[in-house]
Amino acid sequence: MPNLRSGLRRRAGSMRAHDALPPPLRAWLCAAALPWSPRSALKLWTRALAETGDPAEARARLDRAEARTLARDAGRVWGRDHPAAPPAKENPRRGDRRG
Repeated sequence: MPNLRSGLRRRAGSMRAHDALPPPLRAWLCAAALPWSPRSALKLWTRALAETGDPAEARARLDRAEARTLARDAGRVWGRDHPAAPPAKENPRRGDRRG
């Protein structure tokens, strides 16, 4: 079940767009932790394939992009004390930590 509090949003017509994706990208999306739009996933996939020419490296780049998104959203979704949440920034004026 996708987490609907993520920063990623669904778009209309996404099933048709999903069906038009390359099979390796569709397979990656089926296992993804977040509800990626076909458009954004294809953009990352195309760029990674153009730069590396390697589908395995393209999947690894998608994994890293998803990990960054999960880390960014972790504090908002599960609370700032979640282990994946980025550390709170220190406020130099007050000397305390704020998230």
